[in-house]
Amino acid sequence: MFKVGDYVVNGANGVCRVEKIGTMELGGVESDKQYYTLLPLYTRGSQVFTPVDNKKVVLRSVISKQEACNLIDEMRDIEEIVVTDDKKRELAYKEAIKSCDCREFIRIINTVLRRREERLAAGKKMSACDERYLKQAKDNLYGEFAVSLKLAKDEVEDYVERRIALKEMASAS
Repeated sequence: MFKVGDYVVNGANGVCRVEKIGTMELGGVESDKQYYTLLPLYTRGSQVFTPVDNKKVVLRSVISKQEACNLIDEMRDIEEIVVTDDKKRELAYKEAIKSCDCREFIRIINTVLRRREERLAAGKKMSACDERYLKQAKDNLYGEFAVSLKLAKDEVEDYVERRIALKEMASAS
């Protein structure tokens, strides 16, 4: 069970802070059932109520600073999503987003960036589907990294790129 003040990842809401734990006082809701009141960090004015025992939606702790650094160091090596059919690829993207797993977000990012290079080389633009899922994956991943690394969310992408560049320079030496 989480405590008030904990940072958690909650399904489509991304990183949230546990604001309150207790029963809900709304008509028609079981009065003895415990709920988390969550405040999404990157959606202003929003609150989420989820049962403490909810098994349907992902609710997990934010990764540690060390886990975030390890993932950044492995980013280039994390495999892409290899699906040639556009509709099946979109389903794979949806499942990856729904998993709330940082590795899956990285798989989407790696896949879309490779596809973007291929499409640009062929004189084509990035597809709207790829753009949408790249944005979602980056928002989710960088939002969690921001909390783990104690950075502002808009600083994370530069941090990631610098860390990857330093790792690549060190391994080239």
